[in-house]
Amino acid sequence: MNTNSLNRASSAAPKVLETEVLIIGGGVTGTGIMRDLALRGIRSILIDKRDLCAGASGGNHGLLHSGGRYVSTDLEAAIECRQEGALLKHLAPQCIEATGGLFVAVKGDDPAFADNFPKLCAQAGIDCEELELAQAKQLEPLLSDDLVRAIRVPDATVDPFHLAQLHVAHAAQLVGSVYLPHTEVSGFSSVDGEIRAAQCADHRNQTTLTIRARQFVNAAGAWSMGVARLAGCQDVHLLYAKGTLLVTTDRLTQHVVNRLRPPGDGDILVPGGTVSLLGTTSSRVDDLERVGPTVAEVDRNIREGAAMIPALAQARYIRAFSRVRPLLQAGTGASDRAATRGFALLDHQAQGLGNFCTITGGKLTTYRLMAEKAADLVAQRLGNHQPCRTAEVALPDDTTCSWSEPSSAPRHWHAKRDPDDLILCECEMLPQSAIAQIFDNTTGVEAQPTLESIALRSRAGKGPCQGSFCGIRIGSYLYDQGHYADATGLVHLRDFFNERFKGQRSVSWGQQAAQLELAEALHCGLLGLDKLEQS
Repeated sequence: MNTNSLNRASSAAPKVLETEVLIIGGGVTGTGIMRDLALRGIRSILIDKRDLCAGASGGNHGLLHSGGRYVSTDLEAAIECRQEGALLKHLAPQCIEATGGLFVAVKGDDPAFADNFPKLCAQAGIDCEELELAQAKQLEPLLSDDLVRAIRVPDATVDPFHLAQLHVAHAAQLVGSVYLPHTEVSGFSSVDGEIRAAQCADHRNQTTLTIRARQFVNAAGAWSMGVARLAGCQDVHLLYAKGTLLVTTDRLTQHVVNRLRPPGDGDILVPGGTVSLLGTTSSRVDDLERVGPTVAEVDRNIREGAAMIPALAQARYIRAFSRVRPLLQAGTGASDRAATRGFALLDHQAQGLGNFCTITGGKLTTYRLMAEKAADLVAQRLGNHQPCRTAEVALPDDTTCSWSEPSSAPRHWHAKRDPDDLILCECEMLPQSAIAQIFDNTTGVEAQPTLESIALRSRAGKGPCQGSFCGIRIGSYLYDQGHYADATGLVHLRDFFNERFKGQRSVSWGQQAAQLELAEALHCGLLGLDKLEQS
């Protein structure tokens, strides 16, 4: 089934949709629930007010935890990470790079913590191996000369965008489940302790939509407390911790490199494709809609990271970004670092609702387990006795969902050897045939796609130029193909560049500052995008 046709038809669809289950939140947990239910024969509609992985699922290191990072603060979460990470390596290898990880201590770090770390790993069942310093430096030449300890663990990296797309595609293939992006729940209709329907705003065409379902799942991440309140539930209590990360223009290490100390700012570097991600900070926030990196956070990440890898002090950073982690409250005055990385499933029975549940907290690494627990409850309520199968059924590959892989586009282009298949993004070697395939076959892309939706499903705009050139080329291609026919396409172009600019403001020095000057000349001086009326 071509799920894209379902999404494109949504603007012409009736104002009332019906399904067995409505899932709110298109992160890896929400999409994981969608697939889990589909494997049990249960059809669902998944909605997100933005798009796939728009929250914490798409704004993290992409680290598939061995569990080592949490052994000193949350042993239960460490064990869950170890177990789920091992499962995902087997079930979704197309989304994972088995990088391995190093925990390193430098002069001045607490030797007692390093001494105790292997014992804590043993308690969590995590394999770890102490390395000679020369061996660690051979594995990662950029490690500091002040290195005093190095311990290897089975960390890996995961592409959450690829993972989420595969979940949605598989659920659509199995039972015809549907994903609707840019669809925000605004209220619920309840009768006698049951929600009958959700009222939604369709931000694509500024209309309202009613979705009727038998069961409702709140998997909205940091927004789940607000969604629960819309349903009249007061039992979801979260802390909001903003984390800021930086992206380097080069891949500086082959392993994930963690600081061998209690979790703190700037203490982890994660390789991802051709780049590395450095972070993360942690600060309390209250406003979920106005979150962005600050210069102080950028400086703190670099200063702390450079103690492990001095090259970080001089590296070129192509962007910084911030997302909010939903943390279960740990008590008055507790540090956000001390808040549990575990998760909670609330059935809301005590709130007087029998067909609404909330799944919140957790980690990217433990999303499958979170989805299993939520789907178990939903299936039981529906009278479906099929067991969870996501721990044994591998995630099928789907080439239409693979464009976010760093190597996918160049591999495809070289194999095709078509001189007419022009490269639109030179940084990531993304050809126009990739854009055509994303538009024709990938779920969630509308009839008039935004550049943001295409970039989310590919690697467009993720290189050193941050979309300065490829944005113009992709926009021109969409005009040539008739997908854009008026000034709306220019508005999409401007919005895409604005999003790219947000990530560059706090890292605009050196080469990246020069890149920004060039982008301004192209986008404002040449195209006049700054003169467009605000939509």
